[in-house]
Amino acid sequence: MLEAYMRLHEQGYAHSVETWQKGQLVGGLYGVALGGAFFAESMFTRVPDASKVALVSLVRQLQAWGFCLMDCQQSSPHVTALGAEAIPRRDFLGHLTAALALPDRRGRWQFNIP
Repeated sequence: MLEAYMRLHEQGYAHSVETWQKGQLVGGLYGVALGGAFFAESMFTRVPDASKVALVSLVRQLQAWGFCLMDCQQSSPHVTALGAEAIPRRDFLGHLTAALALPDRRGRWQFNIP
C-alpha cells in the first residue's frame, strides 16, 4: 500500500493534509483526488482535534476549487459531527459520475484558504 500511495503521489493524485504545531506534525489525513472528487482514506491525530483542523481546511479548499464530492468512506460520529452525511448508493453514484467528469487537479497542492 505504501508503494502504491507513493506512486499515486508522484503522479499527482494522492495528497496529504497536515496539521503542524511548533514544528511538530500533530495530525492530518490523506487520500486520492480524481476529477472533482476527493476520497479520504485515513486520518490521524497526536493532539486533540488536530485531524479535525486538517479535515475542515481540506473541505474549505476543495469547495474553493470546485470539487463536488468528498468520500469519507465510512460514517462515524467524528465525520458526522463535521457535517458529513450518509447518502443512498444511487445518489452517491450520481455525484461520483458528475465529479469524475470534472478536470483532475493533479500535482502538488498549495492551499490558498486562510
